[in-house]
Amino acid sequence: MSKKSFKDYTLSEEIVRALDSLGYEQPTDVQSEVIPIALMKKDLAVKSQTGSGKTAAFGIPLCEMIEWEENRPQALILTPTRELAAQVKEDIMHIGRFKRIKATAVYGKEPFAKQKAELNQKCHVVVGTPGRVMDHIEKGTLDLERLKYLVIDEADEMLRMGFIEQVEAIINELPEDRMTMLFSATLPKDVENLCHRYMKNPMDIEIKTTESTSDQIDHSLFIVRETDKFNLLKDVTIMENPDSCIIFCRTQEHVDNITMQLDRMDYTCDKIHGGMEQDDRFQVMNEFKRGEFRYLVATDVAARGIDIENITHVINYDLPLEKESYVHRIGRTGRAGKTGTAISFVTPHEDKFLADIEGYIGFEIRRRDVPTREEVIHGKAAFDEKMNIQPTIKRDKSGQLNQEILKLYFNGGKKKKIRAVDFVGTIAKIEGVTAADIGIITIEDNVSYVDILNGKGPLVINSMKNTTIKGKLLKVHQANKQ
Repeated sequence: MSKKSFKDYTLSEEIVRALDSLGYEQPTDVQSEVIPIALMKKDLAVKSQTGSGKTAAFGIPLCEMIEWEENRPQALILTPTRELAAQVKEDIMHIGRFKRIKATAVYGKEPFAKQKAELNQKCHVVVGTPGRVMDHIEKGTLDLERLKYLVIDEADEMLRMGFIEQVEAIINELPEDRMTMLFSATLPKDVENLCHRYMKNPMDIEIKTTESTSDQIDHSLFIVRETDKFNLLKDVTIMENPDSCIIFCRTQEHVDNITMQLDRMDYTCDKIHGGMEQDDRFQVMNEFKRGEFRYLVATDVAARGIDIENITHVINYDLPLEKESYVHRIGRTGRAGKTGTAISFVTPHEDKFLADIEGYIGFEIRRRDVPTREEVIHGKAAFDEKMNIQPTIKRDKSGQLNQEILKLYFNGGKKKKIRAVDFVGTIAKIEGVTAADIGIITIEDNVSYVDILNGKGPLVINSMKNTTIKGKLLKVHQANKQ
């Protein structure tokens, strides 16, 4: 069977161009199944494993179907975590970049007033966690009148984290005449019930992976006493010598303690857990994505849908107590057709949890003997060599796209009665520039930001230094990175 291309779908030139810039060559299995049906605006319930390309599967049709001219939100995407909300917002902005799609993320532990101001702007897509989305609905700061599309992402995680009631409360506030898409790695009964209660004859799509999880990921475990775990971790990291590794712990205290000990031993590492400030969590995640350090020590907060390329190893320092968590954790490796390694430390008293996990994944995990002293010494030279190599910083997948985009700052906004159409009308008259070269426009009270596409930014800056907008000459320069 010949592989499809994104050009085979009825997608606009702007979306295809963005996908080309992002390096999206051929649709994944879930994208091939979902995109044509989603473009027909049919309700969908999709079961597909993590790492299969679900975000683009709903992001591409959403960006295609959204009408740019409509200023109020047309799509709502619900995610279980703040990190995932921020990531999905970024992906939607990249896919919809040349169509000027504006997405806003709303989640807890960030100022409500700042989000309210963003929602007041032209906004096509809102991505958020259930609690904060409900807050905005109750306070009247999220306009639902023009909402046509709802996406429930990682539905099984919503259920596991106790968000399903909030999700139902949000659904009850939405217009009934809408399209709903639900995505889940697993489909527990409560999630199925959600589909049947709130969706119109949903089409069920289940993506069977061509390789089973045992083929794609090498699973193994060590039986180890709690007091011996850290020494085993040292030996295993020397033996395995991973390029990029997440070490999962059950508690924040364990994360803090292990990170501190690894740091003392000069491992390039950092940590992430729910007790950290949100900005710090984002910073750590972004640095890990770029490859600035090799070991990330984390609680399950890092397992939920975060897309990081080329993680070679996942180590469950603490075995998860819920079988679904095992699947979400190990899903950080072996993504997008690559192979990965998942190693678990199991204490002698955790037989029941291990049996639950093995029953759930459908096979017995290979038991391993603890490395001998000789084996560790034999692996030490290669480990030390890799420890001394400077990390290669990975380029963000949107790097090529953003190279051609310059964000401009203007010192005038709503208080000077300036609107988006005023910028479009003025900039499009510059010789060599058309309306297609103008990207997302954000107008605040006293300042405005305008994305200029296709490498035309310097040309626009030079022209606008001597050109008025609505009779006003505004200061213009390249905006600071936001």
